[in-house]
Amino acid sequence: MMKQKNILKSREKLDLRYKKLMEQAYNLRQTDHAMSDISEFKALKALNKLNRLKFLTRGDCSQPVS
Repeated sequence: MMKQKNILKSREKLDLRYKKLMEQAYNLRQTDHAMSDISEFKALKALNKLNRLKFLTRGDCSQPVS
C-alpha cells in the first residue's frame, strides 16, 4: 500500500514537471530554439518516466484521472 502511494506521488510530481517543461519549451520557441529543444527533450524524458509509472499502476482503481 505504501508503495502505491509513493508511485502516485511520483506520478503527480512528474506530471507537473512535464507540463512546466512543455510550457517553457513553447514559450521559448520564438526566441531561443536551442533552449526550447532542450526543454522539450527533458519534458519527453519526464513523460517517458510518467508512462512507465502509469503502467505499474494500471490495475489500481483508486488512481486519480489525469
